[in-house]
Amino acid sequence: MNPSGNLSGIKNDLVELLRSADIRVDGDRPWDIQVHNEGFYTRVVRELTVGLGESYMDGWWDCENLDQFFYHILSSHLDEKVKRNPSIIFSHVLGRLVNIQSKVRLKKGIAETYDKGIDLYMSFLDPYNQYTCGYFKDTDDLAKAQELKLDLVCRKLSISRQDHVLDIGCGWGGFAKFASGRIGCKVTGISISRQQLEYARKFCSGHDVELLEMDYRDLMQEQFRSKFDKIVVVGMIEHIGYKNYRRLMKAISHCLKPEGLFLLHTIGSNVSTTSTETNLWLTKYIFPHGMTPSMKQISAASENIFIIEDVQNFGKYYDPTLMAWADNFEKNWESIKSLYDERFRRMWRYYLLSCAGAMRARHDQLWQVVFTKKGAEKMYHSVR
Repeated sequence: MNPSGNLSGIKNDLVELLRSADIRVDGDRPWDIQVHNEGFYTRVVRELTVGLGESYMDGWWDCENLDQFFYHILSSHLDEKVKRNPSIIFSHVLGRLVNIQSKVRLKKGIAETYDKGIDLYMSFLDPYNQYTCGYFKDTDDLAKAQELKLDLVCRKLSISRQDHVLDIGCGWGGFAKFASGRIGCKVTGISISRQQLEYARKFCSGHDVELLEMDYRDLMQEQFRSKFDKIVVVGMIEHIGYKNYRRLMKAISHCLKPEGLFLLHTIGSNVSTTSTETNLWLTKYIFPHGMTPSMKQISAASENIFIIEDVQNFGKYYDPTLMAWADNFEKNWESIKSLYDERFRRMWRYYLLSCAGAMRARHDQLWQVVFTKKGAEKMYHSVR
């Protein structure tokens, strides 16, 4: 498709491209789109993911079921048929030349991601404030699925009352409260989001939980050497960039006792990338400089540091997680709409439902990986 072509040609090209994914413009099926502004066509062709997302935010087009729309796009590999945007190529070059996620950049990105207001997140999350995939095994209830996920993490790590557990990127304190409350272990959580920590300290009040404002790189200090029995990283590695995966592994190894266990819970990419901006709209509005690791990158980062003991893919459960979040967000919009405008509402809906469609199309995965330190003598037995 040629961005410099006339409107008629651009429109025809885009309509045909969508048709190849079984999507009709002004069709009547749930995944078809209704175009309200003819500028939609040139905007999408020129700006790709940013143009598609921003034109939806601006009300230029609608779709009854956005999740199905994106499922059709990604399951038909329509994204791979579109000529690559020069700005994406630039981001690949930039990713190779510089460490995007320096301490300053990481802190700024985390603030932009999580400091949008606690009311927003509490409007759609479960009682344990889990902003990661639930475990929808034998349940269709979000709260139950998140408790099953937290319980699974604890069982995979064989956490006991005697354990001191480190939660790197502790969010709003959900895992810390669950593990400490249900098992009685001590949990130390670290985060660089002041807003999350402020909430988490109140949320975990009365439990054996310590929460610190700290970057994971500061765990290399001598005071943390072999201090923890178990370590969890849940939904955090996606923020640090591929140049820092091995640095994270070294920090965890430094803190973990010789016979300790470490669990990584992460969205996973089917291909290795060095670009921080493979989806420019998502990077611009939701996760600045976000990057999901591939299994190859995780393996390479942990080589000669850890032994990979267990890998579980339950990415299929991220689809119902995101759909439940989207449903809760819409149900509770009245309670928060005074804090945000309609464009923000459309942005957040677009984000949640586009990600649901991506997970349904297996465009992304969700992995839990259990590690032991190299040289550990104890055999690990997989848990489901």
